[in-house]
Amino acid sequence: MTSSPATSQAAGTDGRTVLRQLTRVLGAVIVLLVIWRVATVGLAEGYPASFWISQALNGLVLGGVYALVALGYTLVYGILFMINFAHGEVMMIGGITGYFALQFALARGWMEGPWAVVVFALLLIMVIGMAASVLIGVALERLAYRPLRQAPRLVPLISAIGASLFLQYSVLLIFGVSPHSYRKPALISGGLRLGDVFIPYTGAIIFITSILLMLALYFIIQRTKLGRAMRAVAEDRATASLMGVDVNAVIVVTFMLGSALAGAAGVMLGFHNTVVKFNSGFIPGLKAFTAAVLGGIGNIPGAMFGALILGLIEAIGPSALGIPTEYKDVIAFSLLVLILIFRPTGLFGEVLSEKKA
Repeated sequence: MTSSPATSQAAGTDGRTVLRQLTRVLGAVIVLLVIWRVATVGLAEGYPASFWISQALNGLVLGGVYALVALGYTLVYGILFMINFAHGEVMMIGGITGYFALQFALARGWMEGPWAVVVFALLLIMVIGMAASVLIGVALERLAYRPLRQAPRLVPLISAIGASLFLQYSVLLIFGVSPHSYRKPALISGGLRLGDVFIPYTGAIIFITSILLMLALYFIIQRTKLGRAMRAVAEDRATASLMGVDVNAVIVVTFMLGSALAGAAGVMLGFHNTVVKFNSGFIPGLKAFTAAVLGGIGNIPGAMFGALILGLIEAIGPSALGIPTEYKDVIAFSLLVLILIFRPTGLFGEVLSEKKA
């Protein structure tokens, strides 16, 4: 005797409800285990408050870098509904270009001049790194993604992975495997010491600049004619085109904005870590993607806060859990898996049109 469609549908609904409940229970168990681990191991170590403050500040610096890159993922996903997995390499190109711009400034003696000259040179280096990233981002859109807009979703994803590998190994073959070392000028080589807490100048610059750039992007998206066009294209490309919006131009500008932010992140991270090489954008790119998923893919404020949360978890997590700091990448990517399982829309929810959702 066969069951009716209504009965089958009801059984399927009941099964999904039970699965959601089991998932919530499992999530609660994992959270309780983490809290127990932190309480019994991390706090038992007896670290002073200054240690936790220093780790939190390091996390905010990391989060600022991840946020700039995550915004590129979010912008592209919101409009094209694809993940640009070459975005980390766009950041790396900015860092590499910034290194050579720095060598030019050092050769001219600008880094040993008056503070105004040093500031001008640093801004020029950042602008050059951002410009190089913009050129790469526009080239990727034109060559690797535009011909595949009407293709199934998997095809642009494969193209993005191929573009990522192409950029990595092109830089490897052109500039070699050896890392390139940034040389900090004296103006930003020190830091502030507040009691037992040390705040490097480069870390403070990264955090403040990241916040300013993110606010500028949010203003562009929400308050300008260009931002209105971008939101219209993200909602419905065909209708936006009928209303007179140049869809191709809007998509190019979207890649330019995301690439510029990634280039700025690459240059600032180069000054902070003092090293950049052919694969230095791969792991930060994946973590920025994790931050975008954590906050809610397509959600600009979500990408910002998701990146800051990820940076804090990565910086504080190993000490709080009583594990070596080498496991920070494990924590970050485990968080990605857990978010995809328990909250696939992210903490702040996806921002997608109904057609895309």
